[in-house]
Amino acid sequence: MNLLTASLAGGLIAVGVFGVIVGLRPTAQPPREKPSTRPRLTLSSRTRTLLLVGLGLGLLGWALTGWILAFVIAPAGVLGLPALLAAPPAATHIHRLEAMEEWTRSLAGVLTVGIGLEQALVATLRSTPAPIKAEVGRLVARLRARWDTETALRAFADELDDATGDLIAANLILGARRRGAGLASVLEGLAESVATDVRARRQVEADRAKPRATARWVTLISASVLVVLALSGSYVEPYSSPVGQVILVVLLSAYVATLIWMRRMATGKPLPRFLEAQSDTAAAQ
Repeated sequence: MNLLTASLAGGLIAVGVFGVIVGLRPTAQPPREKPSTRPRLTLSSRTRTLLLVGLGLGLLGWALTGWILAFVIAPAGVLGLPALLAAPPAATHIHRLEAMEEWTRSLAGVLTVGIGLEQALVATLRSTPAPIKAEVGRLVARLRARWDTETALRAFADELDDATGDLIAANLILGARRRGAGLASVLEGLAESVATDVRARRQVEADRAKPRATARWVTLISASVLVVLALSGSYVEPYSSPVGQVILVVLLSAYVATLIWMRRMATGKPLPRFLEAQSDTAAAQ
């Protein structure tokens, strides 16, 4: 097995590891769109910039060290490591929970004036926090379009797609059915419960941030030392052989797999919803 074959084999392994990294990244659920008959691949400007930087570093590393494997490792590292070492999207979820708590408390305050539920929902649109303003705006639009209140609230819960959103929508649905007094106090107590949940989640995320920070610094120091040794020292000279190239890819893959494992352990699972999602046909009726 010559050097070129070993380098290509190592490069394919690195590409496979990078594919696993991209596949395991949590992404927001895209909005419903009509299926397109033509497949298309779109990259954000940040991703394109990182890819170009990685290719440039790979060419530079190949020219300086003679390792063709650097042409694959550098782009994979530039694109994959920031995704692995970045904090998971738990902060966004916490911000949405805070917005739900603030909106619920605002709705409870409006209901104490004595107006109806539909009018109170419309009145809270202007003061709705930004993380859920789009969902509340569509809820108000459905109510203004003479949708049934319960159907509109169920569609609202589907768009929030969260167990806490289901809890808020369920209480509002019960209030719409019974039309009795006491909904404001129920919502006020629910807002307090959500606020307690937010505080607990913030504490958990603060504890999870410590091992993530340690892993980030260890990775940066290790990568820096590896680059310096590859350019100026004889410590990594054994890795220039065909067998050494394969061993290097195996070691780097094991390290990336450890980062993936750590990230999955530090990512909490969302609570299951209890309101059934509506189909588009049922929601429009």
